[in-house]
Amino acid sequence: MLKEGDRVPGVTFHTRQDSAWKDVSTDDLFAGKRVALFALPGAFTPTCSSTHLPGFLTKNEEVRAQGIDEIYCLSVNDSFVMNAWAKDQGVDDELVMIPDGNGEFSEGMGLLVDKADLGFGKRSWRYAMIVNDGAIEKLFVEPTKPGDPFEVSDVDTVLAYLKERAAERAA
Repeated sequence: MLKEGDRVPGVTFHTRQDSAWKDVSTDDLFAGKRVALFALPGAFTPTCSSTHLPGFLTKNEEVRAQGIDEIYCLSVNDSFVMNAWAKDQGVDDELVMIPDGNGEFSEGMGLLVDKADLGFGKRSWRYAMIVNDGAIEKLFVEPTKPGDPFEVSDVDTVLAYLKERAAERAA
């Protein structure tokens, strides 16, 4: 697993925008920006749809007020699924949905897990991170235990960290 200070994996995401394919690189997403990224096991799944994504959606302005340029939601789903999920969840331009369809980014992070026992195949482990110009500033990885832990990658934990960092810089 990558750690704080490491650079995010260099991959290309195959996205579908305005009925056309558009490849987006990690450089396109992270270069020169401070971003909050949260990754989750799958679109339309219970915790992801009821709590994880809605939390970041609801508090997106508060997160951005802490010096965050963009908020990304990443899942090992294809672009069609991520776009449909964004529509279902009422996501407009508050968040950018990133389809890690082949799991290449998740694998590069060291956070691709096999959930074949549930019929899901390979998925991203649940986590969040702050990335500053392509380098991981802070990583919030859910503990490794059975089930679907959701204790440290939520928007409130990320906001607490961002506010603490802002207070440190102001002091």
